[in-house]
Amino acid sequence: MTSETDQRTYDTLRLLATHEPVGSVRLTDLLRERGYSITERSVRFTLADLDADGLTEKVGGKGRQLTDAGRAELERGGVRGRVEQVRERLAELIGRVTYDPAADGGDVVVGRVTVPEAERSTVEELLRSIDRSPLGPAPVSIDPVDGDDGTVLELAATSSVTIDGVLLANGIESDLETTGIVEYRPDVESAEDEDTDGVVRGGSIRRFTDVIGGERATLDMVSLLIEARRTTVERVLEGETGLVVADNREIPLSRYETARDLAVETRDGLGGVVDLRRPRESGPFPWGQPGWSFASLTCIGTAELVISAVVEADLALEWETLAGVRRRSELTPVSSR
Repeated sequence: MTSETDQRTYDTLRLLATHEPVGSVRLTDLLRERGYSITERSVRFTLADLDADGLTEKVGGKGRQLTDAGRAELERGGVRGRVEQVRERLAELIGRVTYDPAADGGDVVVGRVTVPEAERSTVEELLRSIDRSPLGPAPVSIDPVDGDDGTVLELAATSSVTIDGVLLANGIESDLETTGIVEYRPDVESAEDEDTDGVVRGGSIRRFTDVIGGERATLDMVSLLIEARRTTVERVLEGETGLVVADNREIPLSRYETARDLAVETRDGLGGVVDLRRPRESGPFPWGQPGWSFASLTCIGTAELVISAVVEADLALEWETLAGVRRRSELTPVSSR
């Protein structure tokens, strides 16, 4: 079975996994309870097809159960459902971005992380370190919120996908496909001295060390990479080469100049890193050079940096990388307070 597996078939597999072994009569009732208008005859045909595909098997006198292949297909179906949910979430949030980099105002997509209120001073010093580095500025909000064990502090900062909303608002569609870990050097001169006409702002992205593309890239792989402790933002803040989360998108080469100006202004207002390259230029391309009609834009967002740094410091209680939109005016660098 392929990605064309329809929702009813997926629900059939899910019900089999929950109630197996189960016969066609019981399965028909279960599907009807979930709103399907279906006959027992149709269910028997569906089960015969699943048997033929090797996803189900008969259990003598008891009905059907899933095979190992059926369980694998059910998991893939669940992943596809989560992929679609995240894609819809991304599209919804990107469409709500109203940030104007020239005016440094409007709505931005944010990520959030909560920390113990008692750790305010430690967290603020961490944020100052990011703000003082080439990755800065680091505009954030710090607000007390109710937690499971009392009041905690919520930090919110701008997500890297805000740039996609900025581009879209200016008629430039971006194809956001890749998330990964990049090797980053907080050395502005090394970025400026590269033999390229590309735009590099905020330090130097040397290369991708891990790349997640295709369907998996649209899952919340940022959270999984951070949770797996794949980042070393602490090293970066000490002035050394480190590993950080970045994402990559392609944009039409015909809009390169406009995209360049928007990317630079957005980075200068919201922090992080942008690396924009034309085809034939050397650069941190995750899958090799982009197609002839596309430019490659790799971004490191302030929210992803803040969340990674707080997790590395063992201060994070919970976090969310796509936490909604906020007014830019709500986010200010700690050093300016």
